[in-house]
Amino acid sequence: MSSKMLQFTHIEQQSPDKRAAETRKQDFNEIYGGFQDDRATDQASRCEQCGIPFCSVHCPLGNHIPDWLMLTANGRLEEAYALSSSTNSMPEVCGRICPQDRLCEGSCVLEQSRHRSVTIGAVEKYITDTAWEKGWVQPIAPTEERSESVGIIGGGPAGLAAAEQLRMQGFQVHVYDRYDRMGGLLVYGIPGFKLEKDVIARRVDLLERSGVVFHPNTDIGKTVTFAELRSRHDSILIATGVYKARALTIPGAGLTGVHKALDYLITSNKVSLGDSIEAYTSGELNAAGKDVVVIGGGDTAMDCVRTAIRQGAKSVKCLYRRDRDNMPGSQREVANAEEEGVEFVWLAAPEALLNEGTDQAVSGVRCIRMHLGIADASGRQSPEPTPGSQFVLPADLVIEALGFEPEDLPAMFGEADLTVTRWGTLKTHPRTLMTSLDGVFAAGDIVRGASLVVWGIRDGRDAAASIGRYLNEKAVAQAAE
Repeated sequence: MSSKMLQFTHIEQQSPDKRAAETRKQDFNEIYGGFQDDRATDQASRCEQCGIPFCSVHCPLGNHIPDWLMLTANGRLEEAYALSSSTNSMPEVCGRICPQDRLCEGSCVLEQSRHRSVTIGAVEKYITDTAWEKGWVQPIAPTEERSESVGIIGGGPAGLAAAEQLRMQGFQVHVYDRYDRMGGLLVYGIPGFKLEKDVIARRVDLLERSGVVFHPNTDIGKTVTFAELRSRHDSILIATGVYKARALTIPGAGLTGVHKALDYLITSNKVSLGDSIEAYTSGELNAAGKDVVVIGGGDTAMDCVRTAIRQGAKSVKCLYRRDRDNMPGSQREVANAEEEGVEFVWLAAPEALLNEGTDQAVSGVRCIRMHLGIADASGRQSPEPTPGSQFVLPADLVIEALGFEPEDLPAMFGEADLTVTRWGTLKTHPRTLMTSLDGVFAAGDIVRGASLVVWGIRDGRDAAASIGRYLNEKAVAQAAE
């Protein structure tokens, strides 16, 4: 074992420098800097090199975290990147946006023993950014080109991860996406202050130089039929994600000024990318000068409140029916939002959206205080209203960040034989990930429901391995005929 490890007893945990709130809320650039070489090696050397690496156990990708921390501590960065990228198709993304406090860092033995965890995410980002800078990240060069082709529907995390793995196997890969840029929610759902868009653009460019063919502005069922797509390719992977937003069902939900989180975020991200969007220019999806109320407590809600701050909102409040300890979003994101001026209204739920003017515009949110009652079967306490505790929050813009559900893919694709679960997600074989249609596979949120980017990457890689086995078995069978 390296003599540089186990330094947690005399090296304190340090994170990369974070820009001051007053500065960072003026733009959409990432708020965290990168480690300098000496700080990265110092922080990596804090790793305890546990016999059972719980950081890896609780990483959806099973990343070899202690191993690449040790390589980093010893200055062997090219090897560290090779090891990191062997299990992760986008380590530069995961290092930036994974909720490490809930996954690897939250499971770090040092965190449990009150020495504070190794800053795994920041080191992962440092390793990969260094690899890009040094030219170690090279296009895929398959050892053998295969004639079989795979069509991937969806250019998000699962689709891009699968494309990488399938090209490594030598298959011809085509990725179709309804939007004009590849990346899915990485580009249009996650704001630049968490993930700058050139990070995704260079990964997409790398895949293109590796031979992956991208088809933007392609809406399956409209631009091209699903049946036609199946006829073009030897196998299909559906990795569309889930885009149907859950909506409020309270009085006033149809007022103007009430918008879905994804519509708001997509507009903001497109403007940041240089696009001209009428809904933003007109002020419809622009928070400037407005009292903004975001309803929800997940990471999407955090993205919305922090975007509204940067757009120059008059006030920004996040309304959530549970308390801080029970919210699904990252505690780190909550802290960042508070620093930037967001006010959290805990244990409160919307009862109605108000309209006090002559037009149909929202003017406020009538709320009711909640308290946490008896725990349900999952162990989570259910929020219950407190009678007579109503109050009103002024609002010119209300954003619904209540989560996402699957779209009706069988209807969209015109494929009634595509079986779904009672939740609307695609039903797949638990081992092969094949759907009810032969040669058609599915991965990511469209199978597991709305989840983390890191799970999308894992699912895409698993699906690529399964598609590879399917096509190999098919080739063997055809050769034997």
